[in-house]
Amino acid sequence: MNKFLLAGLLLALPLCAAAAPNALDLLPPTAVPASAVDAASPAGFAHLDVAAQRQRRADYAAWRALPEGERERIRVAASRFAALPAAQQQQLREQFQAQDQAFREGWRLGPQLGQQFPKLHGLFGFVPPEQREAALAVLRQLSPAQLSQLTLVAQRTPPQERDAVRSAFLALPAAERDGWLKRQAGQ
Repeated sequence: MNKFLLAGLLLALPLCAAAAPNALDLLPPTAVPASAVDAASPAGFAHLDVAAQRQRRADYAAWRALPEGERERIRVAASRFAALPAAQQQQLREQFQAQDQAFREGWRLGPQLGQQFPKLHGLFGFVPPEQREAALAVLRQLSPAQLSQLTLVAQRTPPQERDAVRSAFLALPAAERDGWLKRQAGQ
């Protein structure tokens, strides 16, 4: 199993649980305290500590922000993960937790962006709050080929130029993005 599928499966679990409370048994052990098995209910949620409540809200917000097609891919991944033997599930959880936090967090953006996020992190890892929604909207509109080109741009952009390049890209009309990406990626 490749690490991108692994990451998708494991990040899918808290996102699915946030949207489908009956899926709590799929959550990685670190996502929910052992004493909060009924955390999906309003009463159970109230008994979670503040950090766990904040995490649940973030999981739910990430889930709601995903396009329906991405949510369906996550549901399928969660089903596949649930069908694995418990020992293999635990091994996959441990492998995922051993990954860099930026890699793990990038998967909150869904399977398509999550797979590319480590390469896009230079340009989009630290987006100013006023650009976040626009950046996600633009990134979700890109085709896989365009995302691939954007990863080249992100990897080739020096740190001191990242803000300017990101702002220029986000300001482009949709019809001009493909040409801009091809020019910037040298293709």
